[in-house]
Amino acid sequence: MPRVWEVPVHDSTRVRDARVAAEAAAARAGLDEGRAAGCALVATELATNLLKHAGGGLILLDVLSRPDPDRADGAAPMVQIVAIDHGPGVRDIAGALRDGFSTTSSLGAGLGTCRRVADDFDLHSTVGRGTIALARLGARAGRRGRQASPAPAVRAGGVNVPFAGAEFSGDAWAWVRSGDLTTLLLADGLGHGVAAARASSAAVQQLYRAPELPPAQLLRRLEGALRDTRGAAVAVAQLDLSARRLLFAGIGNIGARLRTGAQWQPLLSRPGIVGAHRAAHVPQQEVAWGDDHLLVLHSDGLPSRWSPGPAAHSPSLDPAVIAAVIVRDASSPARPVRDDTTVAVLSPSPPDHLP
Repeated sequence: MPRVWEVPVHDSTRVRDARVAAEAAAARAGLDEGRAAGCALVATELATNLLKHAGGGLILLDVLSRPDPDRADGAAPMVQIVAIDHGPGVRDIAGALRDGFSTTSSLGAGLGTCRRVADDFDLHSTVGRGTIALARLGARAGRRGRQASPAPAVRAGGVNVPFAGAEFSGDAWAWVRSGDLTTLLLADGLGHGVAAARASSAAVQQLYRAPELPPAQLLRRLEGALRDTRGAAVAVAQLDLSARRLLFAGIGNIGARLRTGAQWQPLLSRPGIVGAHRAAHVPQQEVAWGDDHLLVLHSDGLPSRWSPGPAAHSPSLDPAVIAAVIVRDASSPARPVRDDTTVAVLSPSPPDHLP
């Protein structure tokens, strides 16, 4: 189930809480002692910087499964650590990543260390709006002496914020690759808590078992798989890179928007709850996909009139950073998210990441 550690950082005691949460996440991901220590270090540095330079913020930790062709099971567990704040922002991003750099309006010297320790690291900041820092750490086992696989032409990322600091989120998202197909799924289990998490997790497991199924067929399969759960709203998007097309189908109130250049268009789901009844017909939408496209899926914890902001037009940003910016800008310290809230983003890899 999608265990999420949400640590609000507003005093020094919460820095320790962030470290303890990182150790727990590393254990859940099966990381060895060295990588677990790296998770604890990164979480501590990011939490400390939130407190010192942003007046506080939020640390989110999650265990993800990222597609990895070098593994027999095709997926690599990773700990994702995201720091979100509404602080003054960082004027000099490059400077903030240098060791020894620290000003009252920057995140400080720890970011250089975080970037070296993490497998993935990204940073986005808007002066006057706040900063997002992202780190992911995996096992790295068995990679020594082997040539890294070529980077894929598309990547996905997301953030999951449980309602009211709950241990388990009723939302779950995942992405898989099967040949030229990349499939992104987001599920919102009915209600909150453990029962909702079981429903959304059941949807994710079906995606892993049948990554080649088109969205409409996968949703029909989910009708039976979720029959013994509360049910869920589910949206599935599948990108066929060889055909340069995106297929989309959804049931329930999962929002979906596709960016084409500077324009955005909604992708529509049919009303209903997957697992509550078998749909006679699941419509499937097909649209062209280009190198300037970007897809956002989100659960109903995000206000329907959210703004994508400039981050969604930054091709170099990690998709999870874009997702975190969307969540941050749709909320505030005084107006937190109103439900389990998940945003997942599918985007082309930037040119320097392509094989």
